[in-house]
Amino acid sequence: MNAYKEDPPTDSTDLTDQVIDDLYEVAIDPLRYEALLDHWEAMIGPQRSVANDTSNPSLRLAEFESHFHRAERMLAQVTGSDQIVDPAHLLAKIDRSAAFVVDQTLTVARINAAAALALGVTQGAKLVDLALGDGEAEELARQTERMLRANSGEPVILRVQTRRDDRIMLVHLRVVRPAQGQPFVIAVTSELGWPKGFTKLLRGAFSLTPAEGKVVRSLAEGHSLAQIAEERGRSIETIRAQVKAILSKTGTRSQAELIRLTLSTMEMAQYTGSVSEQIPESSTGLGSLAPRLFQSITLPDGRQQDFLILGDPEGRPCLYLHLDYGLVRWPASAEAEAARKGLKIIVPVRAGYGQSDPLPRDTPLVTQLVDDLVAVLDHLGAEKVPVLSLGSDSYLAFALHANYPERVSAVLCAAGVLPLTLPAQYDRMDKWHRFILAGARYTPHLLPFMVKAGFALANRLGKSAFVHAVYGKSAADVATFEIDEVFEAMVCGSEVALSDGHSAHEPFARLVVAYETSNWTAELAALEAAATKPAGSPGHVKVIFFNGLQDPEVPRDTLADHQRDYPWIDFRVYPDAGQLAFFLKWRDVLAEIDKIVAPTE
Repeated sequence: MNAYKEDPPTDSTDLTDQVIDDLYEVAIDPLRYEALLDHWEAMIGPQRSVANDTSNPSLRLAEFESHFHRAERMLAQVTGSDQIVDPAHLLAKIDRSAAFVVDQTLTVARINAAAALALGVTQGAKLVDLALGDGEAEELARQTERMLRANSGEPVILRVQTRRDDRIMLVHLRVVRPAQGQPFVIAVTSELGWPKGFTKLLRGAFSLTPAEGKVVRSLAEGHSLAQIAEERGRSIETIRAQVKAILSKTGTRSQAELIRLTLSTMEMAQYTGSVSEQIPESSTGLGSLAPRLFQSITLPDGRQQDFLILGDPEGRPCLYLHLDYGLVRWPASAEAEAARKGLKIIVPVRAGYGQSDPLPRDTPLVTQLVDDLVAVLDHLGAEKVPVLSLGSDSYLAFALHANYPERVSAVLCAAGVLPLTLPAQYDRMDKWHRFILAGARYTPHLLPFMVKAGFALANRLGKSAFVHAVYGKSAADVATFEIDEVFEAMVCGSEVALSDGHSAHEPFARLVVAYETSNWTAELAALEAAATKPAGSPGHVKVIFFNGLQDPEVPRDTLADHQRDYPWIDFRVYPDAGQLAFFLKWRDVLAEIDKIVAPTE
């Protein structure tokens, strides 16, 4: 097999090693890359010290063993069952990496779309006819034949070079012996199928020039800087300058980070695109919400702060926190019920959303957001209010109480979250939520890239398709979103976060990082002390969580952890709800608010 062709190191790292690592690691398991950072140098360091000896298969396997550790676990899961396993079933699980199946005649029996696109592999081709370097197709065939004949199920990792463009490609081979039928070998490679329109998406999300978009694609496909320069007819210095500009625009710190996040964004684009094909472009129900004008005040530092009033403008006040998605509107029936009950729902539009001015970068984020909330309450003469939050805004509600305990009478959290203390709590999440939240905790400097790409996807595909993608594993959330007035409230309300002329990806990312990296101890201690005081005593605060068991961020087992760790919280649990619990169970929430707020004098 051929040896690496290495670019000069960039940012004190070996680019080629990082590129190859990221290509395969993220291609196989794109949403778990945060764990990779913990042992990044542990993998790369030894790899640099290994002699460049390509004649020893055991050495070659050892050299790449860490790279394929998770890939092997994934393949073991899908091939280790004793049930009937067929090639189509396995390839369906590998939709982005180029993969193919080889039968006992050493013929390519089945391919996935990425293999057809990236490798030019055709079904029915002989393995020895693959367009690889001298003798490499034959070596691939020899290893495959040996695996089919041997009793061992040990995988084989080969490093080959494509004949078309001399690019390094890694091939992971594993033999599959189904309970019925003949054994076969599945080959998963580091080659990618670049989705149609993906370059345009990246350019739009990060303001890349056409040339920069092509460079990103070439890097992700494993080309060296020298190869890119040759392909583009430019000097290598020009390509390096373009890469530097790309890193600046995307907020990444190295080519490795750029590639890893490009591939993760590709996963988002492909998954969301496939979902969008199944979702109608429009839904009935628009027009039910009564128009509500945004009002504004000028804050002490001169910023504009917008807010809405839902329900009864003259009613009893309740503060509502609209979540990172900017869900400032409720279903029409919920807004009407709030008005009927005489509830004045105060909805501050947080900094950077809608027409509210963003916060300066050096401003303490949570502290200032809390002060902004109090400024709106002061403007409206609301002295003490119950606070209703959605999702991770529970932390903002806790912070408001910790800083202004005299202003909070109750904390009600719909799909509320609490600090995550165990790695398993991230592992239990659905991939969209893990992608953002684990990234915020372990790689916070990369989150703006992820969030901006996500907002770009939502803008390109439409909010309906994007919501179906994000909540696709929660039947309860999908069903809730399909309720006409819920659809209307979420799509119209989220205009403050994403519209044709505005994207709140920057404040979104900042707040998610704040939630994930802050120490909640003081806020929780203050709230626990208030919640455990006798009801009716000074300083008592009622704390209620409304959680669905189909929440993709706080699933059943994680909710059980919270119930055990926070016995002073009144948990209301709904088997038929998910993260959109408020939009389904708002009647229960309003009933509790109605009990808490004092009658108007």
